[in-house]
Amino acid sequence: MYDTGSTAFMLVSMGLVFLMTPGLAFFYGGLSRRKNVINTMFMSITVIGIAGVLWILAGWSFAYGGDGSLSFFGGFDQLGCLGAVAAMLTEAGTPADGLVYPSITDIGFQAAFAMITTAIITGSLAGRMKFGAAILFVSIWILLVYAPLAHMVWGGEGSLIGEQIGALDFAGGDVVHISSGLTGLILCLLLGRRKEFGMKNYRPHNVPFVVLGATLLWFGWFGFNGGSAFAADGIAALAILNTAVASGAGLLSWMVVERVRTGKPTLVGACTGLVAGLVGITPAAGFVEPWAAIVIGVLVAPFCYLAISHLKAKLGYDDALDAFGCHAIGGIAGGILTGLFCVPELSWTSYGGLFYTGDPSLLGSQILGILVTVLFVGVASLLIGVIVKFAFKGSLRVDSGVEAMGLDVSIHGESAYPAYLGLD
Repeated sequence: MYDTGSTAFMLVSMGLVFLMTPGLAFFYGGLSRRKNVINTMFMSITVIGIAGVLWILAGWSFAYGGDGSLSFFGGFDQLGCLGAVAAMLTEAGTPADGLVYPSITDIGFQAAFAMITTAIITGSLAGRMKFGAAILFVSIWILLVYAPLAHMVWGGEGSLIGEQIGALDFAGGDVVHISSGLTGLILCLLLGRRKEFGMKNYRPHNVPFVVLGATLLWFGWFGFNGGSAFAADGIAALAILNTAVASGAGLLSWMVVERVRTGKPTLVGACTGLVAGLVGITPAAGFVEPWAAIVIGVLVAPFCYLAISHLKAKLGYDDALDAFGCHAIGGIAGGILTGLFCVPELSWTSYGGLFYTGDPSLLGSQILGILVTVLFVGVASLLIGVIVKFAFKGSLRVDSGVEAMGLDVSIHGESAYPAYLGLD
């Protein structure tokens, strides 16, 4: 029989991860300009449908199909998840050794991961990308970037990053955060800067939306990290505890940095620090002690703050809602810190963190895994972006009149605030 406790835990975790994408819609919606809030939220909500359908049709097979022997790709043997019900019925009679919950649960759990990862990308392109171009891009990206990367990290024997390189990624530092944040950066470079970028201060239009979205993300993240233990056990409890303390440490660290740099801690900044702490602990959640989770949260938040407040202005790229600054930078920092603080007995490989062992092997593997992720995602996302740009007659961007009027009314015929007649 299945372990009913672990089965229930995984089903709850699945539901929590599904909650994260609507949470992200509120978070991004609050950060956006008033005239673009519908479009910004709609892109996240649309991803739920796109990723959900494509994951069943091919994404699951591309990520976790085959016999696990390929480095970059799963296989074509589970297209449409056609064997999932038959496998479930077989398992119900005689579950395989070590199988503590129905394997079909993994399909839903990983579908939710694909949704939130893809939705993160949309924050970088807010306020200026053609809706159809965004849909086409993420549809291709899920199948040709996200699914193969998930296989490279979590695909078992033969997988390039997880097995051959030996890099650790408990719940998605490489797969989720670096991939989405870097893709967002590439898209915003292809799109170009918003018309008033550098001349106007883009302030969040609805701070309560930001708080609501951050809270939903935080709540869902317990299933995101905890469920990545794939059992209701001590590792899951450790991952959930580390998620709580790292996010709290990130929130406090951001507040301190903001107070020192600007003289005023802000609620939006605290929420962003909370998310930065969550991003930083994601690759390490089941590998480090709680004190190390606090250190990770404290260290990652300033890196993200500097990327958002200084690096973006210095280099001039318009990452609208800071998907790159928070997720890619936070994911990279968290992955490297995993190589420092991983408890040897918790490692999936034969190597522990430098802090415990004095051996830099795991740290080297973490850095190499990050570099491979950056190279693969960067090249593949750029190629997809160029192809989609060509398909849309050489432009991914709405025309200047639509951008000035706002995408909500111009593209969707809706307004979040119908009584408001201004352009901001």
